[in-house]
Amino acid sequence: MPTSPTYPGVYIEEIPSGVRTITGVATSITAFLGRALRGLVNEPTRINSFGDFERKFGGLDVNYSMSYAVRDFYANGGSQAIIVRIEKNSAKAKQDDIKLEAASPGAWANSMVYTVDSKGITDDVAARFGIPKGDLFNLTIYENPGSGAVERFLNVAVTTTAGSRRLDRVLAEESNLVRVQLKADGTPDLISPRPADSKPEEDPSDPKADKAKFKTFSGGVDSDPLTNDNEILGDESKKTGMYALAQADLFNLLCIPPDTRSGDTSAGVYQGAMKYCAKRRAMLIVDSPAAWSANKDTAAEKAINGLPTLGLTGIESRNAALYFPRIQQSDPKLDGQLDTFVPCGIIAGIMAKTDVNRGVWKAPAGLDAGMNGVVALQVNLNDDENGMLNPLGINCLRFFPVTGRVVWGSRTLRGADQLADEWKYVPVRRTALFIEESLYRGTQWVVFEPNDEPLWAQIRLNVGAFMQNLFRQGAFQGTTPREAYFVKCDKETTTQNDINLGIVNIVVGFAPLKPAEFVIIKLQQMAGQIQT
Repeated sequence: MPTSPTYPGVYIEEIPSGVRTITGVATSITAFLGRALRGLVNEPTRINSFGDFERKFGGLDVNYSMSYAVRDFYANGGSQAIIVRIEKNSAKAKQDDIKLEAASPGAWANSMVYTVDSKGITDDVAARFGIPKGDLFNLTIYENPGSGAVERFLNVAVTTTAGSRRLDRVLAEESNLVRVQLKADGTPDLISPRPADSKPEEDPSDPKADKAKFKTFSGGVDSDPLTNDNEILGDESKKTGMYALAQADLFNLLCIPPDTRSGDTSAGVYQGAMKYCAKRRAMLIVDSPAAWSANKDTAAEKAINGLPTLGLTGIESRNAALYFPRIQQSDPKLDGQLDTFVPCGIIAGIMAKTDVNRGVWKAPAGLDAGMNGVVALQVNLNDDENGMLNPLGINCLRFFPVTGRVVWGSRTLRGADQLADEWKYVPVRRTALFIEESLYRGTQWVVFEPNDEPLWAQIRLNVGAFMQNLFRQGAFQGTTPREAYFVKCDKETTTQNDINLGIVNIVVGFAPLKPAEFVIIKLQQMAGQIQT
């Protein structure tokens, strides 16, 4: 506000610049849906490495194909991922003597044991916490005695007046392994009095210890196979399955590996996921069905005939890309034997790596898009077969001497030549989604501002600065900003009727970079010079 002068002198006013920096959002946060050995169910959990996945979801397991897709994602340059664990008819392991249960369902916790002791609990400790000495105890959890994780919780109690040292609160905040069981009314089932000290006083982690003498968890049951589309897609109102991603702030890529490595993700699941990705401004990575490459001699023909049966058409298919064929890798869980896997995790990792090295506007394909960890492709396509599939919007994985196995296609499922869609290419679509999401988040401050020329000028300044920054990074066609993009927000885009309705219209255009998909080299003989 202007200063109201009341005395002779100098007054200082700070005038806001009107600049509100728009920051580009992440472009390669990848969401994975599927079963896992352990971990939170229907809770989107962010991880930053495969080590995180091992700690939180149990790592590789031959029964859960999602674990291999996540491994491939990080092996090929992935950075951030969101894991949504889905389960069916699983159960948590429990220990009823002390009313504990595993932090997540699965048979993984059936080997857990616990001990109780009073070491280090003195009158001074009891006085510091304000809890009677006889109510305090130490709890130690052994995930897999001798080899697994060990968690120790000192000075805990099960009395309702134990405050911050009450067992259920301590475990909820600090433990990755166990929780206190809940009663039917949802309150913690705290036993009373406190559990007795364990006897004999052995260390369960000692290989020579008699494990039969310790209190063991039991009753954990792994998930049944997912056989129904709704078990994967979930319930939107309850935020389960795929719709658990509603609790995630942002994801850019979605991978749904088949429930079993030899199976397929159903067309119904992909159709539902494609629509959800369009709503969330994300890209769906589609794995080709196993039957397409079952016979190497007819693989291309089956892919051509099988594409329409997937039903991945319509406007939303701009947000999906299909990759063919499947890949072969050595499986460390099967003594290094070769097996067939879907490539979605690899593709997402390559997209993430390309975004970092070149930008989201660079096609995640070409000789630089090598696939790490791939021993062979299920089908080695030749140029003619590639030439039949590419015009239909099927992205091929190819093998070339020297360069190895690479991604050799970058079209969306609206990329068929016959459709002539403006969102034909994956990098063009992903660039648009990146700009949309960045501007959506970066213009929230506009809401409820006075809708007149000063606001429009600020919008042009801030959005223009964001687009100019992308232009300088090489994201658009053109040699000048005028050729590369435009930002309009004035009385032409926002009429008086719009103002009366509380609407401000911002029009942003850009000239996208399109990949050099076909390189044509023309050769001509030079005729000898004729002397005249």
